[in-house]
Amino acid sequence: MSDHNDNYAIIYDLHSHTTASDGRLTPQELVHRAHEMRVGTLAITDHDSVAAIPAAQAEIARAGLPLTLITGVEISTVWENHEIHIVGLNIDIDHPQMTGFLAEQKERRQQRAKLIAERLERAHVPGAWEGALALADGGAVTRGHFARFLVEAGKASNMADVFKKYLARGKTGYVPPQWCTIDQAIDVIHHSGGKAVLAHPGRYDLSAKWLKRLLAYFTECGGDAMEVAQCQQAPHERAQLATYARQYGLLGSQGSDFHQPCPWIELGRKLWLPAGVEGVWQTWEQPQNNL
Repeated sequence: MSDHNDNYAIIYDLHSHTTASDGRLTPQELVHRAHEMRVGTLAITDHDSVAAIPAAQAEIARAGLPLTLITGVEISTVWENHEIHIVGLNIDIDHPQMTGFLAEQKERRQQRAKLIAERLERAHVPGAWEGALALADGGAVTRGHFARFLVEAGKASNMADVFKKYLARGKTGYVPPQWCTIDQAIDVIHHSGGKAVLAHPGRYDLSAKWLKRLLAYFTECGGDAMEVAQCQQAPHERAQLATYARQYGLLGSQGSDFHQPCPWIELGRKLWLPAGVEGVWQTWEQPQNNL
């Protein structure tokens, strides 16, 4: 498959972030960049937040962009001591159950961020809370904001270095997450009318045996789809994930997980599903016959 989808194919990018979580572009900047990159359908999936969606919808309407926006969210969960992310696509962002649930997640995130800051303070890194808060600029404070603060404070040379030294499990600034469970995330996504997608399954450092256990559990809980295609993947990973999707009866999804402009991750880049995997978007574009 070529990198450049032909002019008639709609490019779907169903995983992206804005300044409402740990992305660097505002909702307005993100939708314009998506259009520039010839994305036809974009999902904004901020971490435990839907705050960017109204601004993105308003900008698409104002600028007359030929872009379909899918309302989404990326929910942080804990499974077997691993932090696993579940993306909700096509959700009702005003559904009372979703609104209440995201308020709880926000509180959990805030508590965790304050504990991270306290630990860094004890490790002679002052000002981490204020620094991360300033970088979040009104969005939810994430580990990504602490990482940026630590790089800017000269404590590490880059983001990967920060996680290795400070924020990974067992390091000074690591605080175990207290997120909800996978089944709670799937439940709230379904209640708000959405599809539940297992985000980037290849990124959890799980052995094949453990990844299969995760997929089996996700499917048992009623999960709908899994991300199969990303713009940056290890060789053969896409084909392997496609095999798992077929094996577990899951729909396929694809997304750049775009956070900021950089050389190797770009909106819409290299996003296509291998043969034999049905795209999650096909379920919402075809009339459902609930007979």
